[in-house]
Amino acid sequence: MKYRNVGRSGLKISEIGLGSWMTDLSGSAQEDIAKDIVRAAYDNGINFFDCADAYSGGAAERFLGNVLSDYPRHELVISSKVFFPTSRDANGWGLSRKHINESIDRSLANMKLDYLDLYYCHRYDPTTPMEETLRALSDLVTSGKILYYGVSEEWGSARLEEAERIIEKYSLHPLTVIQPQYNMVDRYIEHEIMGTCNKYGIGITSFSPLSQGLLTGKYKKGEAYPEGSRATHQADKQINNLLTDENLDKVEKLDKIAAELDTNMSILATAWILKHPEISSVIAGASKTSQLLNNIKATDLVIPDDAMKRIEEILGFTRFERHVG
Repeated sequence: MKYRNVGRSGLKISEIGLGSWMTDLSGSAQEDIAKDIVRAAYDNGINFFDCADAYSGGAAERFLGNVLSDYPRHELVISSKVFFPTSRDANGWGLSRKHINESIDRSLANMKLDYLDLYYCHRYDPTTPMEETLRALSDLVTSGKILYYGVSEEWGSARLEEAERIIEKYSLHPLTVIQPQYNMVDRYIEHEIMGTCNKYGIGITSFSPLSQGLLTGKYKKGEAYPEGSRATHQADKQINNLLTDENLDKVEKLDKIAAELDTNMSILATAWILKHPEISSVIAGASKTSQLLNNIKATDLVIPDDAMKRIEEILGFTRFERHVG
């Protein structure tokens, strides 16, 4: 495993992190599989474990805390998030000082920890002044309950700029990291957010490297969805909306490049993300240990420049720039 700094901070995290969003805790058999995945991650050098208080109503935090308690705390980088409702009362959601303070205590209790390494705003809260949110997060750093804080993709470049002005004005602890979706077919952060992160030394821990499974190569144009795949059961149909003929044609061409490099589509897609130095870590989910072990191989794949050029031609991405005159 290789490690990268989170932005300009001294914190080093594994190039592949393990996410908890899709962790299945619906039964003892599923929980045993999830435990095996976490243990395989640790055994293969992953030190970054990402969670959120909203995942499985807090069960994901409790599960991850229990499994990780077997390992030395100083070797681990553990994150969680705050925003979504944790109770039905008026202050049971959002980014107010009250909800942040109550949520961090709940997350620490769930995970049996004294502190979190990273703590993210899961969404942007338009009902709370940004200054209040940033002061509350900075105070958590001062108190030692968290070491670094960050935000989600919904903050956007303009909000990041506003946050930096507030942080500078009040000499707050820095905003260290952002967690956006980023993959071969969803590159919106390249328009502005990546540049803003470079400017302020903010790290990027991206998620959904395989675009809900589109970039695994298992979905084929004109063929039925594989039995048990996400497209056959996911309630919100995110993956189904991605399975367009245009996207499937791109994946078919990319899969040929993967074969030429003696690898598979999932590894190629993850390694492509890691080619971007702005990325601190790629958060990968897994429902099987074999999936995790496959994803980890991306850290050793070197994509030649000629292959990168062909990949870019297939993807056809153009960064938005507006020119006048």
